[in-house]
Amino acid sequence: LESMDEVGYHAIECWGGATFDSCMRFLDEDPWERLRTLKRYIKKTPLQMLFRGQNILGYRHYADDMVYEFVNRAVDNGIDIIRVFDALNDSRNLESAIKAGKDTKSVHVQGAMVYTISPIHTLESFTKGAVELQEMGVDSLCIKDMSGLLGPADAYDLVSTFKKRFGELPIDLHSHFTCGLASTTYWEAAKAGVDIIDT
Repeated sequence: LESMDEVGYHAIECWGGATFDSCMRFLDEDPWERLRTLKRYIKKTPLQMLFRGQNILGYRHYADDMVYEFVNRAVDNGIDIIRVFDALNDSRNLESAIKAGKDTKSVHVQGAMVYTISPIHTLESFTKGAVELQEMGVDSLCIKDMSGLLGPADAYDLVSTFKKRFGELPIDLHSHFTCGLASTTYWEAAKAGVDIIDT
């Protein structure tokens, strides 16, 4: 952990998403203790979590007050950046988590736009979703290509559009190498001015 802390990463995404479930279901570990241990040894690099919006870290929707309290407990135990996403880009499923993060006044809230390919997933629809995230007050935007489907030309267009539309709001690109595109996609996104790439 101390070696990773010296690399100079923008952040280390180390908690949330499936890590919480994996700790309890497979590793017989306390996920909260894991987070506190990470924070104890990683002192320079912000710790980031993946937050499933209204699903928190589970597989169903939870009440707004539970979302709010979970965000506060995550921050109290060491989280510095919360990446909030909804698999269907449903802004209602993001509202409570974003508001909770912003209300802590101590955490960076990143709104994620899930990328996929279909007739309704267009440059315009992604931009509309990103506008909604900006209006909710996120501190940065993430293009979350969790299936590795984002091609280089589309990455260039998407990042260019976001940089023009959102000005100083940092743009992060998260991609998987599932289809073998990610390295070239990152190259084109960098040419378009992306601020952060996930590695």
